[in-house]
Amino acid sequence: MKVVHKAPLDLNLVAVFDVLIREQSVTRAADELGMSQSAMSHALKRLRNFFDDPLFVKTGEGMKPTPRAASLAESVLAVMGTIRSDLLVHTRFDAARAKRVFSLCMTDMGELVFLPPLIEALRRQAPGCTLRTAQLPPKQIFAALESGNVDLAIGSLQTVPSGLFQQQLFTHPFVTIVNRKNRRIGPRLSEDMFFEMQHIVVSLAEKADEYYDGVVDQYGRPRRIFLTTPHFLTVPLLIAGDANLIATVPRELGRIFSAYKAIRIVDTPIALPRFALRQHWHPRYHHDEANSWLRKLVKDTFETYPE
Repeated sequence: MKVVHKAPLDLNLVAVFDVLIREQSVTRAADELGMSQSAMSHALKRLRNFFDDPLFVKTGEGMKPTPRAASLAESVLAVMGTIRSDLLVHTRFDAARAKRVFSLCMTDMGELVFLPPLIEALRRQAPGCTLRTAQLPPKQIFAALESGNVDLAIGSLQTVPSGLFQQQLFTHPFVTIVNRKNRRIGPRLSEDMFFEMQHIVVSLAEKADEYYDGVVDQYGRPRRIFLTTPHFLTVPLLIAGDANLIATVPRELGRIFSAYKAIRIVDTPIALPRFALRQHWHPRYHHDEANSWLRKLVKDTFETYPE
């Protein structure tokens, strides 16, 4: 029997695997590691040879991991997360000179509300840093924060995974958005009209009945739900196209939506609790200087926003 001795894995390739599993793009992975695209392609070839598997296959949605790569991902992300949090934690973070990508998990609503002021603050204090956003299913957020693939999750998680730190940023009320052409709705929306109208609701969870504005259904009167969607950005467009539809959204999002000429805001005619926005992070990165700096930047930016 012929015994084949495989050379040890070059540990530099672990970092290559880590960024490929996160970015799923040879070009973006090369940019993050400061490598040329040809060098990244060569590193991927070495990984494929070592594991005797394609690992990442080109698709219409990027370089998708094979089952073998997916089985390795958790271990690789954990190793790289440990290196970043335990070995590099004592490296002082100098925001003015730093060059790194901060990754934020947020919904499309979060991008509308959070990104503009956050980009402005980041440009002032850390001009060499950039942002990347990701929208993940709730059940994947804990693992993404634990691995370091995501630095912060910002928004209103309906079910906060146990074990995460969280900090409230601000609260604001719900409002209802309607089509300006609907003549049945005057300056005020009555409670009866509210429950008579057809509603658009947003559900980010796997269960279709876990609505983002689920507090409405706790009021005790059934509403007529016409459409359930996982996207906030489609809501004003749909209402603009159909005057029979309404939606109940956080006030700041309603303010942004009112930029559409067909949309106007009215007070929601039932008493609802205020909508709380928070940032969440994993305990592994609680003392990480870069993560701590980012959390303070977010808190300072939104502490009095938009009251």
